[in-house]
Amino acid sequence: MNDLKICTRCVMDSTDPMIMFDSDGVCNHCHEYDKQIGSLSKLTSDDSYLRTLVETIKNEGKGSAYDCVIGLSGGVDSTYVALLVKELGLRPIAVHLDNGWNSELAVQNIENIVKALDIDLYTYVINWIEFRDLQLSFLKASTPDIEVPTDHAIFAILRKVAKKYGIRYIINGINVKTESHHASSWSQGHSDWKYIRDVQKKFGKEKLNTYPHGSFYTIFEDRISNNWINILNYVDYNKIRAKKVIEEKLGWRDYGGKHFESIYTRFYQGYILPVKFGYDKRKMHLSSLICSGELTREDAFRELEKPPYSEMLQLQDREYICKKLNISAAEFDGLMKLPPRSYFDYPSYYGRILKSSFYGHIVKFIKWLYRK
Repeated sequence: MNDLKICTRCVMDSTDPMIMFDSDGVCNHCHEYDKQIGSLSKLTSDDSYLRTLVETIKNEGKGSAYDCVIGLSGGVDSTYVALLVKELGLRPIAVHLDNGWNSELAVQNIENIVKALDIDLYTYVINWIEFRDLQLSFLKASTPDIEVPTDHAIFAILRKVAKKYGIRYIINGINVKTESHHASSWSQGHSDWKYIRDVQKKFGKEKLNTYPHGSFYTIFEDRISNNWINILNYVDYNKIRAKKVIEEKLGWRDYGGKHFESIYTRFYQGYILPVKFGYDKRKMHLSSLICSGELTREDAFRELEKPPYSEMLQLQDREYICKKLNISAAEFDGLMKLPPRSYFDYPSYYGRILKSSFYGHIVKFIKWLYRK
């Protein structure tokens, strides 16, 4: 697309319909990165904040088997978090959601990680009949939010395990340096149970009797509590260095792409999003690395000239996914040809709020509660 407007600092462009540029051509995602890094620098000028945080977690967890919960997907960020919390002297329980799409390498990586670090692992195996039907419902809904069913369930399971063991703190690998550039229009509604439930009601056949989920209050509770710790924001996190460290210390092996530990996610990000919607999530990931100084803009453009992953593997994934979802290749092609829709085309808890003129006031109120 020759008419694309591209940020002069990163590689985000106007395939994000909500992107904005300043007079110098710099996008709103880069400005948001600077804002967040500026706020974090006040906490990370030395390690006193992290030391205080760790001591608080240790003190509140005394007498319990664990003092924190960590999510473990087997990807770079979650693996490094597992190593970091152990080196900090914390006693985590790792939580993994088995949604049926793990690659063999992901399974092996997770086994190596928990064994090397001597961490107890809680694996939640999702009800495949329900989950498969829900994934098909989202394909039929024709929104780019196809990974919402997995992401929503992960956070619900993390909360469930924390509650079960009386643990206050959930530590995750979300961080500004590698995940700051987020185009919400490319995927949203992750915390919106009403959205998920309505999509399933409209397109699905199965009742979600066992599917792990949050509630209307979940997002507000998460925002105003200090229970969720994005610990990589409080250390000098560099993804390239992190990969080398976990390879050397834990025997971790690379998947060849962000979130490619899941076969479904690999196909979603590498085929469905770019082919049907024109969205290339690599632009978000690469742009974050440009702003954090891990990658040059020129190198990012060279990376984007390559296909997301090999055509042969795409064909293999397509065949495997159709078989596992119990649909024919022709049915899948029909789903790909459905007119694209968005989160706002379906009933939801937060869609109306996001469209509201009061949204800015609501955000300010939530931030005030969070500070309190």
